[in-house]
Amino acid sequence: MLTLTLAERLAEAALGHVTREYPNKPEHVLTGPGDLLGPRALHPVFFGSYDWHSCVHAHWLLARLARRFPAMRAARRVRDHFAAAFTPDNVAVELAYLSRPSSGTFERPYGWAWLLMLAAELHTGGVDALRPLAEAFSQRFLKFLPKATYPVRSGVHSNSAFALTLALHHARICHDVALADAVTAKAREWFGADADCQAWEPGGEDFLSPALMEAECMRRVLPADEFAVWFTGFLPRLTRREPRALFEPVSVSDRTDGRIAHLDGLNLSRAWCWHRLATAVPASDPRARLMRDAAAAHLEASIGHITGDYMGEHWLATFALLALEAAGS
Repeated sequence: MLTLTLAERLAEAALGHVTREYPNKPEHVLTGPGDLLGPRALHPVFFGSYDWHSCVHAHWLLARLARRFPAMRAARRVRDHFAAAFTPDNVAVELAYLSRPSSGTFERPYGWAWLLMLAAELHTGGVDALRPLAEAFSQRFLKFLPKATYPVRSGVHSNSAFALTLALHHARICHDVALADAVTAKAREWFGADADCQAWEPGGEDFLSPALMEAECMRRVLPADEFAVWFTGFLPRLTRREPRALFEPVSVSDRTDGRIAHLDGLNLSRAWCWHRLATAVPASDPRARLMRDAAAAHLEASIGHITGDYMGEHWLATFALLALEAAGS
């Protein structure tokens, strides 16, 4: 469960890297020698945490913990950091970066979705400093989704269901009706007819479960009665703990290898999804216990590894928070 002590640990992990500029893996297209700039010059708000999207969702974690635990020791440092980072000038530079002709697919869709999540969390706390960026990424989704004929069903950043899930959360919190309608329509188009999921996972670099992420997306999109029918058809053998792979936490052979370390994220994100999906069935339904037990096993497998090596430390706390909050739902 998420306690004050654990919240402090997660916040300290994020504060340790949101302003750490290097090492850094920029998603930056060079069109000439003038584009050879460092992370802080390119992204004065989100220059830390190894890459742009990890820095964005680390700020989401900090915003959420500071709002939920205002008495935690790190809360003042979080507020001071936000005041220094979320200035109009800094936001303007981030916004200008998006207008570069070579930035059309920058961070699509994972970074887009996390920026919207961050903006929604700040909005809930009465801060709208990132609204211009949120509006820009909302418009990008509205332009992209109509031409996205097929979903991406991978277990990494390109996963379509994950992006839709986070974008829909923002749309509902910030009353972005156009975005909510677009996400809902696309989720139905992409996933509405899916049934008898085989769950050919995990992949060796997954940090998302393609199967469970799709189910969680549809849980949020569909009315409860419609989702109940869809979910039974999607995982028809769940009471037999099948597909077996979804119930078995994955092992991580080398946490210093950035891509293999993704698998700790897979355990945490599966725990998040299983707990959320368990809320969609009656407590007396035997599937509820199976899903919660699977969530607990996955969380236990990786919660002790969110710090220790920078390859995991710069991002795993976010997914730990998702799982821990879901465990308390």
